[in-house]
Amino acid sequence: MSFQIITLPAYRAVGLKWEGTFSEIVPHLKNVIQQAQDRADELENRVNPTIQLGLSYHVMDNGFAYYAVYEVSEEQEIPEGMIEISVPEWTYVKTTHHKGEDIQKTYTDLHQWLFESDYTVFREAGVEYYDPYMPIKHEHYPVDQDPNDPHFDIYIPIVKK
Repeated sequence: MSFQIITLPAYRAVGLKWEGTFSEIVPHLKNVIQQAQDRADELENRVNPTIQLGLSYHVMDNGFAYYAVYEVSEEQEIPEGMIEISVPEWTYVKTTHHKGEDIQKTYTDLHQWLFESDYTVFREAGVEYYDPYMPIKHEHYPVDQDPNDPHFDIYIPIVKK
């Protein structure tokens, strides 16, 4: 498994938000992701139409806020029922989860890399997080992926230890 340090510029994203506990993930999370895909054409100003973003923020006990969104330009208006999120410029560790692999193992390997590296996860000041290991997870999904055997890029915001 390879890891890369990358800085992404700030961006704006629009789509749908889901908030819930880990026990509520099935089927709610998959439904929100599908709804965002179904409504993607309402976003005429998508920056990269072939990539759907899944942005997770572990800001609640035993759960998280999840944004199924697309990066959009400043000209994009927010369609009825959708939300906007602004992501600042952050430095990330990036890795790829490949088809046929165990997602849990991918994240375990990533956690191990973080533990052994010169980096630690980034936490926004003034925000209470409930995941001590990876409180913010950004996943970039190709829109043509197999939802039953996905492949996607993982970006975890980091700072030097």
